[in-house]
Amino acid sequence: MNLPLALATFALLSAEPPSSLPPGHPPVPPGTQVSPATPSAAPAGALPQGHPSVEGTAPSAAMPTGPLPSGHPPLSGTGKAPPSAEELLKQLDSTEGLKDREKTFEIASSLGRLYYLNGRNAEAITYLQQAESRAKPVRDVFLAQRKKLGKAPLATAEAAGCGFTAGQALESLSAVVQERAKKGDAAGAAACARAALEPSLDVGVMRANAHFLAGDSAAALVAYGAVLEVEPRHEEALFGRSALLFETKGEDLAALKQAKDGFEAVQAVARPESARATAAKRLAGLVDETVKAGGRAKLLASRAEDRRIRLSQAPTGPAQDAPRPLTQEMMDSVNNTERTPELEQGLAKLVDEGEEHLAKGRFKEALANYTRVVPFQPENGRAKAGMAWALVSLEREMAPRVWGVAIQTAPAAVEALGDTLKAKGDEKGAKALWRKLASDAPSFNTAGLQAKLSQ
Repeated sequence: MNLPLALATFALLSAEPPSSLPPGHPPVPPGTQVSPATPSAAPAGALPQGHPSVEGTAPSAAMPTGPLPSGHPPLSGTGKAPPSAEELLKQLDSTEGLKDREKTFEIASSLGRLYYLNGRNAEAITYLQQAESRAKPVRDVFLAQRKKLGKAPLATAEAAGCGFTAGQALESLSAVVQERAKKGDAAGAAACARAALEPSLDVGVMRANAHFLAGDSAAALVAYGAVLEVEPRHEEALFGRSALLFETKGEDLAALKQAKDGFEAVQAVARPESARATAAKRLAGLVDETVKAGGRAKLLASRAEDRRIRLSQAPTGPAQDAPRPLTQEMMDSVNNTERTPELEQGLAKLVDEGEEHLAKGRFKEALANYTRVVPFQPENGRAKAGMAWALVSLEREMAPRVWGVAIQTAPAAVEALGDTLKAKGDEKGAKALWRKLASDAPSFNTAGLQAKLSQ
């Protein structure tokens, strides 16, 4: 091991709590701290620019702008490619009175989705609420007619002969529903209404997600609940509500039990091999453990006591993968270096360059940068996260220990590194980092990480 890497590794691991695990054992994830479900508690840019309502989908890439290639037929008589999302938003923002204009469900939901996918959550919520208000008459009929049916199974739209076609506007679907209800056909009205409401359920989940991303967890819970009132088996609404209940109501045993039920319901409706089903199974177990402990505070106290007992019984001795010992002369050299503004600026530049190296897959170069920073700034979260991810990517022997220190002491910085990688074009690397963080720190910002992974 070279000297800079030894210094950096020593600086990081010196803050690591003692462990009773066998040498080379993967780090025990924190698993006990739940981050607030508000953007203000997360690092800048920690929350995604809107995540889609269906797992595994991603926002469409922006359409190209500018002149078309020579010989290309003009589009819509303009001779230019369609406007980008940014250009559309600028045009919409400059349209006076747009928010107050009467809109169809389809127009309002399209506007809401456009703003949502571009991180404009406040505007998205406004338009999505307008879309839901257009669907309210159908929703009211559905709830009333389903109540009349009791526990009788609901027929499909095809079986009920609703006659709906793809792309049919909600207004015309509503007319069919209202006519069935007037005739006293409760089963037919309920079946047709449920089919007509499918797009509005997606809108409802999108609005719940927008509330969450805007930091309003209470409104998000209400919105998820409204979707589940119509469709109790809605996979994303079940997962979203359960994750928020777990994160925000850690001492409310009734809410925690509801979260566990929701995670178990997700497992019943999701594809067994899907990431969401796997996460739901893991989180259901964690919620159950929290309930049995009597709440999150008691669980944390119990785990702390267990760790204290294990450490008191653990044999002493150096770990097999520990870096080579550093001499006092080496440490004095670092400690005695004057912390000038020029040095601080140089270290900041090294961190910036390290993140650029990581995004381009230049892990050795990134590690070289971080090993020059960490000895001087062992508490620098960005440097910790970057060095840990570089070691993990290089599959170095000390990677599990350094990664364990990073996710224990600076999990938010690790998550933010994923945002940086994505912003620099390394979406694959960002998702790999978030998946590992979600796996190794299962209680850290559960909903936020799942939101990013579902893009």
